[in-house]
Amino acid sequence: MKILVCVTSVPDTTAKISFTDGDTKFNKAGVTYITGPYDDYALSRAVELKEKLGGTVTVLNVGEADSEQVIRKCLAIGADDAIRVNCEPKDSYFTAVQIATIAAQENYDLILMGRESIDFNSGVVHGLVGEMLGIPSLSPVMKLEIDGTTAKMTREIEGGKEDIEASLPLVLGCQEPIAEWKIPNMRGIMTARTKPLKVVEPVGEDLTVTEKFTLPAPKGACKMISAENAEELIALLKNEAKVL
Repeated sequence: MKILVCVTSVPDTTAKISFTDGDTKFNKAGVTYITGPYDDYALSRAVELKEKLGGTVTVLNVGEADSEQVIRKCLAIGADDAIRVNCEPKDSYFTAVQIATIAAQENYDLILMGRESIDFNSGVVHGLVGEMLGIPSLSPVMKLEIDGTTAKMTREIEGGKEDIEASLPLVLGCQEPIAEWKIPNMRGIMTARTKPLKVVEPVGEDLTVTEKFTLPAPKGACKMISAENAEELIALLKNEAKVL
């Protein structure tokens, strides 16, 4: 089985976010980058499937050279090789084009990625890739088993869960508890240094232009209302919060 795992390189969730050049560029200074948390689940499940069924796991990242540390970590966890598309991913469509182009050349049985990245949180790349390749796409997948050429899955839907089966090849967006995160051991870290990492140039041109980034509004002051004073609480929710 040939599995492709698409990973993002994103700022650590504890990083302090700021912008430069008139708030048109993200300020990378002093920011630690990590593998997208949902992508970690996808990679962990891919490695488990490889160990159980045999085959190969390839990691794909659309990103610049500073993402290679994240890629090497994925190789240390158990991926066999990696591909980096040498560009800055500015939007979902451009990213999906890069993934679909490489996937079409290699005929992967299974393409896994996180349900969404934690920087832009669009959650649409898996759907776009599936459409471009003409194969089914499902998300968010919480459980995945492979039986021959059939994938047996559980995914989250509004108000519950859904058990579903589909024939390979597939594109899946993953989330917990599909697998437990894996931590690289010393042997994995050492072997990752010699595993192949291929760098390719992007196809097409990303025409997205960022006009301005803005930080979320700061949290307002918290008002404490006595449990006996329901009328005041209702009035505040209606007149100030405007949620009623």
